Amino acid sequence: MNLFDKIKNVFSKNTSAEQSAPAEAGGEFAKVIDATHAEYSKTSSYFWSIKLNQISVYTDDVAKWDDKKKIAMILYCIRSIGDYYKQYGSGYSSTQLHYQKKEVTTAYLSQLFKTKLLIDSDDLNQILQGFYSYKKWDWSALNTWPIAALLNQLTNQYGKTGIPGKMPELLTGLKTKIEEINYPYYQKDKLKLTEKIDNLIFKTNAGTEKVKPTLFLGDDPFSAHANQAIEALPQDERIIWYQLIAKAIKASGSKPSNKYLQESKDLFKELGTDKFKAMLNNWFLFVVDLKENTVTTTHTFDNRIYNYSTSTFLSAINTDSIKGFVWMASHFHDNTTLNNLAKLAERCYKKMPGIGPAAGAVGNAALFALYKSKGLDGIGHLSRLKLRIKQSNIQQLIEKYINEAAKEQGVSAHEIEDMAMDDHGLTDGAREFQFENFSCILKITGPGKSELNWYKADGVQQKTVPALVKGKFAARLKKLKELQKQIDQTTSAQRDRIDRMFRTGRTFTFTAFKEFFLDHGLMSFLTKQIIWNVTKNGQTTAILQIDGQWVDNNNTPVTLTEEMEISLWHPATVPVAEVKKWRDLLTQNQIRQPLKQAFREVYLLTEAEVNTRTYSNRMAAHVLKQHQFNTLAKSRGWRYSLLGAYDDGRDNGTAEVNLPEYGLRAQYWVNEVNADNAYNDTGIWNYITTDQVRFVDTNGNIVNLIDVPVLPFSEVLRDVDLFVGVASVGNDPTWQDSGGVPALNNYWQSYSFGDLSELAKNRKEILTNLLPRLKIAKVAEIKDKFVVVKGKLRTYKIHIGSTNILMEPNDQYLCIVPDRSQKNLAENLFIPFEGDAGMSVILSKAFLLAEDDKITDTTITSQINRR
Repeated sequence: MNLFDKIKNVFSKNTSAEQSAPAEAGGEFAKVIDATHAEYSKTSSYFWSIKLNQISVYTDDVAKWDDKKKIAMILYCIRSIGDYYKQYGSGYSSTQLHYQKKEVTTAYLSQLFKTKLLIDSDDLNQILQGFYSYKKWDWSALNTWPIAALLNQLTNQYGKTGIPGKMPELLTGLKTKIEEINYPYYQKDKLKLTEKIDNLIFKTNAGTEKVKPTLFLGDDPFSAHANQAIEALPQDERIIWYQLIAKAIKASGSKPSNKYLQESKDLFKELGTDKFKAMLNNWFLFVVDLKENTVTTTHTFDNRIYNYSTSTFLSAINTDSIKGFVWMASHFHDNTTLNNLAKLAERCYKKMPGIGPAAGAVGNAALFALYKSKGLDGIGHLSRLKLRIKQSNIQQLIEKYINEAAKEQGVSAHEIEDMAMDDHGLTDGAREFQFENFSCILKITGPGKSELNWYKADGVQQKTVPALVKGKFAARLKKLKELQKQIDQTTSAQRDRIDRMFRTGRTFTFTAFKEFFLDHGLMSFLTKQIIWNVTKNGQTTAILQIDGQWVDNNNTPVTLTEEMEISLWHPATVPVAEVKKWRDLLTQNQIRQPLKQAFREVYLLTEAEVNTRTYSNRMAAHVLKQHQFNTLAKSRGWRYSLLGAYDDGRDNGTAEVNLPEYGLRAQYWVNEVNADNAYNDTGIWNYITTDQVRFVDTNGNIVNLIDVPVLPFSEVLRDVDLFVGVASVGNDPTWQDSGGVPALNNYWQSYSFGDLSELAKNRKEILTNLLPRLKIAKVAEIKDKFVVVKGKLRTYKIHIGSTNILMEPNDQYLCIVPDRSQKNLAENLFIPFEGDAGMSVILSKAFLLAEDDKITDTTITSQINRR
């Protein structure tokens, strides 16, 4: 049966009057479209994804046509599609016959360019004239035609030999027209198309030159920096870089192929690995330091002013190219490259207004390179980045790489993070460096904090960096300060990692604990200030190291043995009396824990929660600043998506945290505050209200609260209390002055000066012991929910939870906005744990108001003097 028999057969079986109408003028090609439409209509009524290789009209007949006939069909399709848009425009109904046939015609145009075609100069000229003459849409032209498919055909046919006849002239004209297209979203495709044209023309005109000069194509500062560096190299090195850049430009997908990695390795080995690595690290650091360019425009609509910011970082084409080079860096495992890859990832995930991550594809490539690098140092960086990068999808990608690396090593994800932890050459939290007659000791002083102490040859300490070091050893000094920064980041991240362990109930063998915590040069600093449970023969004892000796809470020495199993001590699992003993011991010995442990807030199941059975309302009915809540939730490992006014908040409404050790997932329900103008310029609600806390199992089934183990229950409620305690609008001293949401003023008043949360109760206990030792002890005391300060002019009540202030005798509100630049007054005071910013705010306000007659800030004095 030939083509026309098929056409006749199809129409004879079709009862639709419209479909059985005579074929439009256009001869054989029009009949092909009609026959294809009729055959396809028998099995589908959807015409936007037609697969011609499943249609017999195409497979049995059209696919077997010679090249000239296929090209004639292509020209027919171009003209037919152009005529359609000229007649009907871009509006359509999928039930209209002319629309359906246009979709069939479009499918043929796409399919024929995928087949192997022999195109000569005359064919190319006719195809291009068709592209130039007809519009595929009523609002655009050239860029909507399949130019890339046409260029791929030419590359497959002439890529090795060069293009013949008038083709160079025709393609030069095409390049000019492509460059005239100014749609911003089309820039990446435009550059790739012009690059293909340049490659074809180069092959024709190259003569003896074998490698086409290829530089970075994007219009951004990176191109200028990198291209200048390439052009300054000797010619033999430039040729290799041209090939490397050409390969990187083609980088696509989420991961490189083994072929890509091997071919790039062969190239940079020819250049010289050290030279390649040095250039690569220079580029990485340039991107790390690159600032985004932001242009803000103002628009007024409906008497409201809208500010729109357009930010650019890297051009789209350079994002792909840099991604390709980052993949190449997976061959290296030296500290410099790994550190720079980690910095690059962090920079590229930094969000830009209205866009998201600055260069997410480059960040993803950096994570891959860290994962693939030889050894475990790259995994150590991933472990740190997991705690620093807040985007949920990126955290999931990092966890995926850590899990894959753990599987390859035959250990758990927790264990490989232990194994990968770099000690940075430290011993007991310190490391010494020699600079001729001077020595420097780098010493950890707290999570995220360290100091450099300089000593002369006679051992006398020098307060400043020696002039000899600044001059003769400037490069080494720079590296030392960079190491100090890395150590600060690591101790901060590891403190947070240990804090997450409270939620997991993780245990260690004594051997693992000794190797990865107790004897580890960096982790030992944190380990020795934490209370641990040691279990032997079913008997568990809690211990802490004091003056180099492990003791229990009675200060009785305890000897560690290899048979012991180690875990974190948690106050929720022991009687209150035992918790008090540990708190007293820490205070007596002036031990400041790197995280809250002995003074950790405990949340046990209440009678009300037993009665509600499946949910807790303990943290319900609060009003939070949504963006601050989002940041806090993600910093604690929760997943949450902002609620937007554009979707009425219906797709989200729940913050969740996985508890895989218990087969559970905790949920904190929230709702948007839907008030006039209560959203930002991007349509995200400014405020949310809180609701229930629930637990579900891995199948999504609700779990009774009484069946939730003590540790995860307490830790989840503690997280939620933290979210409320920090993100509540009640903490904002400017809420009433700034307008806020008037309907919520009653909530602000009740929270600002209401009952204390568990977090605030803990703070009150510390302040009760601390205030008598301060110079303001005679004028400051704890009364109920307040720190009461008697100034020279008035008496002030600082709420221990919100840190907001009332003035006696009329409880007039006093607004003082904390100055972030002020010295932290709590820093030099003994507080038995790190990290309570609210404590510092209370102390700062108390010291300030104790001498209210010396205050010069008129924004404060005007309120104090107002009666």
